[in-house]
Amino acid sequence: MVEPAAHSLDTTAPAPFPARGGPTFAALDLGTNNCRLLVAAPAGESFRVLDSFSRIVRLGEGLHHTGRLSATAMERAMAALHACAARLSRRPVRSIRAIATEACRRAANGSEFLARVRSETGLPIDVISTREEAELALESCAPLLDSGGRRALLFDIGGGSTELAWVRLAEHGRPQLIGYASLPVGVVTLADRFGAAGFTEDGFRAMVDDVAGRLAAFESVHCIAHEIRDGGVRLLGTSGTVTTLAGVALGLARYRRPLVDGTVLTSEAASQALQSLRALGREGLVQHPCVGPDRVDFVLPGCAVYAAITRIWPAPKVVVADRGLREGMLLRMIRADRNRRARRPPR
Repeated sequence: MVEPAAHSLDTTAPAPFPARGGPTFAALDLGTNNCRLLVAAPAGESFRVLDSFSRIVRLGEGLHHTGRLSATAMERAMAALHACAARLSRRPVRSIRAIATEACRRAANGSEFLARVRSETGLPIDVISTREEAELALESCAPLLDSGGRRALLFDIGGGSTELAWVRLAEHGRPQLIGYASLPVGVVTLADRFGAAGFTEDGFRAMVDDVAGRLAAFESVHCIAHEIRDGGVRLLGTSGTVTTLAGVALGLARYRRPLVDGTVLTSEAASQALQSLRALGREGLVQHPCVGPDRVDFVLPGCAVYAAITRIWPAPKVVVADRGLREGMLLRMIRADRNRRARRPPR
């Protein structure tokens, strides 16, 4: 069973320009696998997208084996970042936030690479902490958690890491972060470690077991499985893996964000979608409209992380979010700008 999507962020279609004289904001997220940019203008309690950019750069490719960003991966990322800088040069923004995550946190040459990025592109990019990564994901996904419940477990399956956020829900007020963890496994790191074996039955099971073992410490601290048995706990997933599962469950001929963001999957529907993806094999995944050749190596590693999470925490439903760090940054910048303007003395 799939429940209809609920929408709170107007990010479905670019607008040609903001209201006359209105401010614009930009958020850039350089991840282990993707480089993404959003430019937006405030719209009510949310924002309206003016421009967007997304490119798979595989910055963390080989990092698990060498501990360093490779020259080829850095060049791919630089090409994408130059494209982002060119877009921003054509559309002045009031404020920009540019972040890097796990690949640059872990790589021995991560700081050197980011210094080069700042020098060549002018983008003010910095590495964020794992806690801020969890907080930004919660910031963007909070509107999807306002339909009841006591607690929520938010998970973000990234390229180089998987972020967990254990959240207290209030009937009125913002969700509160109770605990968080960052696991050093993501779709790129698992793909690097397991390679073609990840497409086999034994290899997939080994990936699931590996991730499940890493979840045990977080479970022992927060006893989330017990909370799930008591009821009132929602799981919310934000990642390409979870949105792909939703696209398969919905039977989409091509991926459509408006139909996916906010969708609620039952555990049965998500499990069936996962099994469908695994049954396709590599060639079938290449041809699938919600996967394709650029993502084929990362879908099953992501599914393994998802399977491990739902093995340890078998909630009856999962909320699907096609939003993440960029949206969280934009909401924070817009709120801070409004607060600054409100504090200004009248002229």
